[in-house]
Amino acid sequence: MGARIRLARERVGMSRRVLGGLVDRSAEWVKAVETGRLQTPKLQMLTKIAHALDIRDLAELTGNGEAVSVSRFAPAVAHAALHEVQAALTEYRLDSDSRPVDLAHLRERLAAAWKVRHASPDHRTQLGRLLPGLIRDAQRAVRVRHGEDRREARRALAGVYRLADFYVAFQPAPELVWLVADRAVTEGQEADDPYEMACGAWALVQALREAGRWEEAISVAHGGMAQIEPYLEPAPDDWHGIVGALHAENALTYARRGRHGEAWSHWEKAHHIARRLGPQYRHVQTSFGLPVMKANAVTLGVELRRDGEARRAADSAPEEIASIPRRARHLIEVARVHALQGDFDAVLATLDLSERTAPETARYNGWARELGHNLLDRPPSGKAAAARSLASRIGVH
Repeated sequence: MGARIRLARERVGMSRRVLGGLVDRSAEWVKAVETGRLQTPKLQMLTKIAHALDIRDLAELTGNGEAVSVSRFAPAVAHAALHEVQAALTEYRLDSDSRPVDLAHLRERLAAAWKVRHASPDHRTQLGRLLPGLIRDAQRAVRVRHGEDRREARRALAGVYRLADFYVAFQPAPELVWLVADRAVTEGQEADDPYEMACGAWALVQALREAGRWEEAISVAHGGMAQIEPYLEPAPDDWHGIVGALHAENALTYARRGRHGEAWSHWEKAHHIARRLGPQYRHVQTSFGLPVMKANAVTLGVELRRDGEARRAADSAPEEIASIPRRARHLIEVARVHALQGDFDAVLATLDLSERTAPETARYNGWARELGHNLLDRPPSGKAAAARSLASRIGVH
């Protein structure tokens, strides 16, 4: 496959540096793929390479002679409010608007928005209505304040950016994911607040991992923990919670890399913190707590391709997770377990339950969409109509 990528790149006269830039990798990474020093890129990256090289049939890269349209794996269509959210994030307001912003009220609005995000099946639509105003008001609050008041405003703005991260994720505008993650970290630094920096690091870790920048993701997670660990005794529960959440992210990153021991080592550290915080604890931003740690064990098993481990974790994971979108995402992970074991009846039933729990989670989740395509290709016996109905609801055809 590396040789086919090289031939396709040379055919269009593109350098390794340019191709690497288009898929968010280095020229050295491209060379390593082309020469076989790195393993075959995963489907998501192959699709990016195909788009960059103007290839319409993935068989041209895979060489298996079976035509597969690149468009099949394209991201979901943009959410209806994406333009408004993007405008609020990217417009440059250099005017002299000095209208005051009630900071206490802004914090109340942000707290209410987090509750809406976790309680709504259509959470993306709800956030799409709230975020433009929150973003503009929080930005103005920083501009019109000075000294300690500005630090407080920066804390609020960092929280708004972290909330925006949940909206822009899985949208066909990946640059916004980087923008909000970077700004959340920067505002935490400007506020000189270790907790805000650690919370920003959590979002940045996910962006780095999804881009395949694993070592950077692990480094950022450790950096976030290092900011906060000197202040943990005594500290509020949420300070401990974000450390646990960062360990959990490292567990997922190591699992994505196929490193079993390190993945479970970080999971154990995160699980220990969750047990200390108790069964009722839940970190608002990350959903970190005992129920989600049990759910994370399912994802570790799937990513490590240990279907037995994944199934045992799925059997012991809680049916109820407080956050509705997070609950739906857990069900998608359980559906992936069933797919590993070839049980497509269970894939259909579990993915259907996920979509009914939070339709916008399933519609914009890459794994859900891939499972939907698989169900269209290989529907369970006698359930082709149900598979088509589910696929249509999550936006695949």
